[in-house]
Amino acid sequence: MGRLGRTAAALAAVAVLSPTAGGCVTVHGELEVVPSATRAEAEQALRDFTDAYNAADKAYDPALDAGRVTGALGAINQAGLKARSITVPGGNPRHRPLELSDTTYHIPRKAGWPRFFMVDADSNRDVDSGDRDSRWLMVFVKNGSKQLWEAAYLAILSPSEVPKLRTDREGWAEPVAPDSGRTAVAPQDLSEEYASYLRTGRPQHFADGAHTSGWRQTREENGRRAGLSTQYVDQALDTGDFAPLGLATEDGGALVFFALRYFDRQTAAAGYRPKVSQDVKALMTGEVRNTLTKEWISSQTVSVAPKGAAGPPVRILSRLQGVTAARGS
Repeated sequence: MGRLGRTAAALAAVAVLSPTAGGCVTVHGELEVVPSATRAEAEQALRDFTDAYNAADKAYDPALDAGRVTGALGAINQAGLKARSITVPGGNPRHRPLELSDTTYHIPRKAGWPRFFMVDADSNRDVDSGDRDSRWLMVFVKNGSKQLWEAAYLAILSPSEVPKLRTDREGWAEPVAPDSGRTAVAPQDLSEEYASYLRTGRPQHFADGAHTSGWRQTREENGRRAGLSTQYVDQALDTGDFAPLGLATEDGGALVFFALRYFDRQTAAAGYRPKVSQDVKALMTGEVRNTLTKEWISSQTVSVAPKGAAGPPVRILSRLQGVTAARGS
């Protein structure tokens, strides 16, 4: 899981009518191209998330930030808090408030819903993890004017790994449509293609690394362990709150966040049982006799090259994953 796994395992745009903005205008503004949020709204959304996250982390109570997270991050965060509310019912004895600083807001101009923006911030978690300086990239999404802004994706990268994003003359970021034809791979295809790659090694869109060739090798090794076999099933997860979200980069490509669901099934030899951690046990139904099936949600942050670029077009920068359910049999 890399840096993100070590540091964040615990863990949606106001329609403004403007007569000078381009595009078609409706009474509610759904067809007008406008900034997804004002800077003040984005700042408030981040404060609201941080307050809710800290309260939930301190009490190990998923209800305290359920209204501020969604999508892949929400699924991982809520399952993790649920598990810990059972394994550590008195709350988090090691709670330290999350603090974010040196914040940049990348707010795209777009029409329709969902609307979203990305936060790039420094956190106080570097010392806790033992890592060098890192940046937290968080994507906030909103699916209607009456909904709250919710954090859907999170990635933790070193400063040098954060791509430079394209902006217009007024400083607004540029969204990349799910079906964009200007990138080597359309954002809407990434989840299905990543699932296919993990199963078969194809398509060969993904650059070698810990979350691609290395992850496939780890799976092969897990499947050959004496007394315990592990099988994997990968599924695309790309609709609703799990839809991919992307921003254009200066090189003509895109920075894209997308999700994946997968299952691993561990089957033990006769007379043995798969080991079950306390956090997994807290999310489990059934009883483990010789088989344990875990459901995972995985969140990927990738750099996608522009169409026609040489080399593997997709490079995975970060992957956050967490068990969201389990079943024993």
